[in-house]
Amino acid sequence: MKFILASASPRRKELLEQMNLQFEIIPAKGEEQMHFSIPHEVVMDLSRQKAEEIANLRKQNTEEIIIGADTVVAFDEQILGKPKDEADAFRMLSMLQGRSHKVYTGVTLIIRKNGTEYTHSFYDETEVSMYPMSENEIKYYVNTKEPMDKAGSYGIQGKCAVFIEKISGDYNNVVGLPIAKIYQELLKQGIDIYGKS
Repeated sequence: MKFILASASPRRKELLEQMNLQFEIIPAKGEEQMHFSIPHEVVMDLSRQKAEEIANLRKQNTEEIIIGADTVVAFDEQILGKPKDEADAFRMLSMLQGRSHKVYTGVTLIIRKNGTEYTHSFYDETEVSMYPMSENEIKYYVNTKEPMDKAGSYGIQGKCAVFIEKISGDYNNVVGLPIAKIYQELLKQGIDIYGKS
């Protein structure tokens, strides 16, 4: 079975490589439309849009699984996307510091096998608690530029790691792809990538 990752994220690529899968990267490039406000519904819908964009470019009769994913940070159910600029990154980090928030990643699998195609979407949720950060610490971190392409203005696997007090749930989900959950969901769909069943 061929796998397609509908994302240009180097972090998602690295995580999928941990599953020891052979896969091709074809990033979704379309403008995503947000139709929901509840975080887990948002990420499942956006992941589906990405997977469907790539599915529409591919031949229907190919045996493959297209993986779309989208991650958001939510504080008090308010979705925090990628910062617009450094002031926006400072604002978000000021909100998150010293408190807990949730990270949601939605995943959509478009599964094409035996001449059929079906879509399976799900999400994972992780709670992240951050240590209090001073204004200078936030400014220092924003000046590294790391927050600028990250949902919620931080990367748990990067320089922000020193400000993370604890997490409850899957660390990989916060990075951007809950690979353990993906494996379990594939098994539920009758797809055993390691051939052990």
